Amino acid sequence: MTGVIQLLGRVMLALIFILAGIGKIQDPAGTAGYMQSMGVPGILLWPTIALEVLGGLALAVGYKTRLAAFALAGFSVLAAALFHANFADKMQMIMFLKDIAMAGGLLLLAVGGKTAYCVDNRRKQTNFFGTRQG
Repeated sequence: MTGVIQLLGRVMLALIFILAGIGKIQDPAGTAGYMQSMGVPGILLWPTIALEVLGGLALAVGYKTRLAAFALAGFSVLAAALFHANFADKMQMIMFLKDIAMAGGLLLLAVGGKTAYCVDNRRKQTNFFGTRQG
């Protein structure tokens, strides 16, 4: 049961990044405009999309979990500071805290490392005869 919960936790954390990245792909001009209005160069749009989609997918399947979780945690803290630091607006404060909470969960995953049902666990796998490879 622990393994299923670990898998669900990874997928739940990953989902917001994957969907946000796909949303940016659907309206790149609008997203770049919003980024620029917040003082972030529009040239960072495609690296942001790549981090969100590829990092989210890596997290979901458990590939290079520590690296993906650490990168997405850093991204979440930056996004909170750059886009949601207007605490006079209650919704922005909630978005800020959401990003910080996600970063906290991702950091726990980054230091915890491998979880059940992940590609990282298959990298040192046994061969047909049951002996360890790698």
